[in-house]
Amino acid sequence: MTRSPFVICVGLLLALPAAGCRRAEPAQDDSPAVVTGNSIKVAPDSPILKQLQCERATVVDLPTDEIVAPGKIEANPNRVSRVAAPVAGRVASVAVKVGDAVRVGQPLFTLDSPDADSAVSSERQAQAALVQAQAILDKARADSERTTDLFEHDAAAKKDKLAADNAVTQADAGLSQAGAALEQAQRRLGVLGLTPGGSKQRVTVRSPLAGKVLDLTIVPGEYRNDTSTPVMTIADLQTVWVSSQVPETSIRFIQPRELLQVRLAAYPADVFEARVERIADTLDPQTRTVKVQAELTNASGRLRPEMYGTIRHVESMAKTTVVPVGAVIDDNGQSVLFVQTGQGQFERRVVQAGRKADAVIRIASGVKAGEAVVVDGAVLLSALMRKG
Repeated sequence: MTRSPFVICVGLLLALPAAGCRRAEPAQDDSPAVVTGNSIKVAPDSPILKQLQCERATVVDLPTDEIVAPGKIEANPNRVSRVAAPVAGRVASVAVKVGDAVRVGQPLFTLDSPDADSAVSSERQAQAALVQAQAILDKARADSERTTDLFEHDAAAKKDKLAADNAVTQADAGLSQAGAALEQAQRRLGVLGLTPGGSKQRVTVRSPLAGKVLDLTIVPGEYRNDTSTPVMTIADLQTVWVSSQVPETSIRFIQPRELLQVRLAAYPADVFEARVERIADTLDPQTRTVKVQAELTNASGRLRPEMYGTIRHVESMAKTTVVPVGAVIDDNGQSVLFVQTGQGQFERRVVQAGRKADAVIRIASGVKAGEAVVVDGAVLLSALMRKG
């Protein structure tokens, strides 16, 4: 059966009002944060909040005047010995090697030297000369006593008595000279480590101090005729020096015997104390610095010459507002941080930042102690504000 066109139109008219009553769904806001002026609000369910970490600004005592300069560990120059061969000769043996610890008087090396035989021979000759001088003196005294007796009994002339007395004086002087020559010869034997009367002895060179062998330039079998060039360096490393070039604008803060803090690249977590031993009397005209040397104890042997680090000397302290270093970012040339003002709410602030001090940075203005600042995620908040 064919429907009437009228019935179709009525159906369409009845359907239209139903379609017109359906309300449009509100548009979904996909923005993770809302920016208003210098403030930004992050939605409570946004994953961005989990990326943000906050800590409070604090007030701590920090130095207002301090010196920080590079430094280097050196052997204590007052405890370093550069050993040379005392005589020319062939190196017979070397008893130590680089890195060995030595005692005072410990043998270091020996030499076969003609000077050793010469020194022994000189001591023998000096002994003989002393015996001869003593004999001459004894004879002169006996002659003097006999002449004096004859003179007293008018059996000798006065000039004979005077001559005899003069002979005693000369013989006594000769004995003194012979004794001095023998003492010198014996002292030379002692320096060379030789014993009187021996033959074909080797010269033994001994350590003048306790320490470690830092350098060695001789081997057995070679001939050494230069007695001025060191063949070995020994240093007592129980104490070492840290040497630093301090700018002339800061040298007024350092005085002899004051304490310095030393940090070394080898031990970044440790702080060592050094006492100022020497401040150079002259200024380096090229670098405009003054050399400062301070002493550190090194009983453990951890500190080694040529280690690099820094020295630090604090002149005065003051209470200063600080925040962690990660809180301050550079935003178009400005130092900026974000302060938490509420749950998920943050305020961008321009601050006047000062020098860093380890893990914190000084804040002269822009934030107060106790305010919570973003220490991880400030860059993310800055990027969101630019997009907003």
